[in-house]
Amino acid sequence: MFGGNLRLITTGGAPITPQVMNFSRVAYGCPLFEGYGQTECSAAGTLSLPFDTEPGHVGGPAPWAQVKLIDVPELGYFSGEDRGEVCFRGAGLMTNYYNEPALTKEAVDEDGWLHTGDIGMWLPNGALRIIDRKKHFFKLAQGDFVSPEQVENVYVQHPLVNQVC
Repeated sequence: MFGGNLRLITTGGAPITPQVMNFSRVAYGCPLFEGYGQTECSAAGTLSLPFDTEPGHVGGPAPWAQVKLIDVPELGYFSGEDRGEVCFRGAGLMTNYYNEPALTKEAVDEDGWLHTGDIGMWLPNGALRIIDRKKHFFKLAQGDFVSPEQVENVYVQHPLVNQVC
């Protein structure tokens, strides 16, 4: 398709479904890396490895990055259970938001960890899977937190549901 000129593809942003990952590897005939990070991380904070063809994760820490998960008890995520908010620290991290010290203090803690607001889980192979977003949760009247993505995932598994908005 590309005359042998395409050597690799790197993707980031929203997670890609396993079906799209597998199709793309076959259709383009080259390795497809999935990365994860933010502008504040100089883009990729994690990156999958070339020989890892298992979809559904964003790989392990990039060479410059330290990655940890921290507890989010109000949402039931605990780092001791390998689930929590994803945080980055390292040489590729921004030092501050330009002329925004309050915003910097909100995003980066006193130990230099950037709090992403994303919920991740460590897989047995050391790769990170992004499973949710802290800001996407909403609080019900009785005080419970609910993830719209989890509700959507339940609905789309039903054979009579084709699409959920």
